[in-house]
Amino acid sequence: MLYTLAGGGTLCGVAALVLLIVSTATDFWMQYRYSGSYANQGLWRFCINHKCHAHTMTVAFWDATRAFMLLAVLSCFAGVVLGLSAFTNGTKNRRVRTGGVALVLSGFLALLALAIYTGVTVTFFGKRFVDWRFSWSYIIGWVAIILAFSAGVFQLCAYQRTTTEPAPSNNPDS
Repeated sequence: MLYTLAGGGTLCGVAALVLLIVSTATDFWMQYRYSGSYANQGLWRFCINHKCHAHTMTVAFWDATRAFMLLAVLSCFAGVVLGLSAFTNGTKNRRVRTGGVALVLSGFLALLALAIYTGVTVTFFGKRFVDWRFSWSYIIGWVAIILAFSAGVFQLCAYQRTTTEPAPSNNPDS
């Protein structure tokens, strides 16, 4: 049972890591109509008429969203590495627990990033642009949050399961 829970947590963690990296690196968090054509906006740059430009403004919500997403990626990576190393070393209990905590932290950090981005986007861009919508990178970020939390819960359940199971007895009577 331990290997099933820890393995499921590690698998969810790997999927969350891939989705967090894709979500953070791509330029499709929001789409809107600008000067008659569609524009895409990401964390690092925006694209208008198939030409991409780096964000020149340093706004606190951009910096906070970027920082929390990068920390989420690093925390998820640490959780996956700890989960994998627990299998190679005979399932060390502390590594499974620490990996679970790192994965839950990753989900929480990504949740903070997307909450900040959502709040600012809805209040600012929602009033400025009439025809706008969240794009696929943003939605992938939410899926990654669910996977990261699930991976952390699986890892923590695996740890809890190993600490509550009684040790096998070496009773010669049986």
